[in-house]
Amino acid sequence: MADTVRAAVQTGPRAIEIREFPRPEIGPDDGLLRVEANGICGSDVETFKGHLGNPDRGPFIPGHEPLGIIEDIGERAAERWGVAPGDRVALEVIVPCHACQHCLSGRYQSCPNRKYGHGVTGIDVEPAIWGGFAEYLYLSPGTIVHPVDRSVPVEVAAMVNPLGAGVRWAAQLGGIKLGDTVVVLGSGQRGIACVIAAKAAGAGTIIVTGLESDGHKLDLAREFGADHTIFADAENTVERVREITGGAMADVVLELTPMAAAPVTDALQSARHGGRVVLAGLKGGKEIPLRTDLIIQRALQVFGAFGVDASANEQAIALIESGRFPLEKLHTHTFGLDDVVTAIETLAGEVPGETAVHVSVHPNN
Repeated sequence: MADTVRAAVQTGPRAIEIREFPRPEIGPDDGLLRVEANGICGSDVETFKGHLGNPDRGPFIPGHEPLGIIEDIGERAAERWGVAPGDRVALEVIVPCHACQHCLSGRYQSCPNRKYGHGVTGIDVEPAIWGGFAEYLYLSPGTIVHPVDRSVPVEVAAMVNPLGAGVRWAAQLGGIKLGDTVVVLGSGQRGIACVIAAKAAGAGTIIVTGLESDGHKLDLAREFGADHTIFADAENTVERVREITGGAMADVVLELTPMAAAPVTDALQSARHGGRVVLAGLKGGKEIPLRTDLIIQRALQVFGAFGVDASANEQAIALIESGRFPLEKLHTHTFGLDDVVTAIETLAGEVPGETAVHVSVHPNN
């Protein structure tokens, strides 16, 4: 293997360049991942545009959905993670300390000592290759890995993160039960993943919203189990939910739309009295008008969805490996490392003639 690693470095809004970094020396407690694929998230799009992320971190290697093969690993790391060279794993974004009270009690996402993260840490932090838009990625001692069967096609295996989000947001935070009515605001890959998770959890009626330009996504949502779809830019979402449910409204509402404010109110109004609302759509730090009377008078339970935890990832991997759902239909585009910008712009809908759902970068192609 070469002594250098090629990676795509974001240096500012809409600015990405290919650079080379030294291949790190691996000790007994860390490892090196050969990146097979890295899925692109809607947050990658907004970060690329400069709407999200820490502007003070400096240049960094994006890519927080890495999937790959263990290339090199230390003896203690192999024992700790239960993996060996040649194994395929998906990584979590967060790198916690594994020693504080939060970590020891299972709340590692709240770890106050986490300093690094895959796809978010600057290249000034040694050994620089923390993100998935790179040929190889550094596995620090605190990295959380999840084994994935190598027989699963790489494009499908790369969906661990979005499907994990569906499991976490819909089934776990949403608490969907048999027969529940579920509304999913947003029809991107995570919206469809929420449909899959809701269907697997036994939801009775699933309603999904999208824009008229998202017709292909709404068609896929129906194929994966949605019973009704709504064009949010042509119809009144709340009135359509009322009509579909005969006035009963939804047991669970998932708000996944990026940057938009109006869907938050739609989510609160679409839930039944005592229903659950899960907020997962990042708004770029903007203050969003919030009608708290709706929460109080409707006795709503409102949850903030922070990422995907280990249990959701494991359940997502089980769904992927089961072959129960035709997940390959979600994957629309594959790009190499030199075409990262085009890959992001394709998911963003900025490439004429291209309609994307799941897009992944394969750095070693």
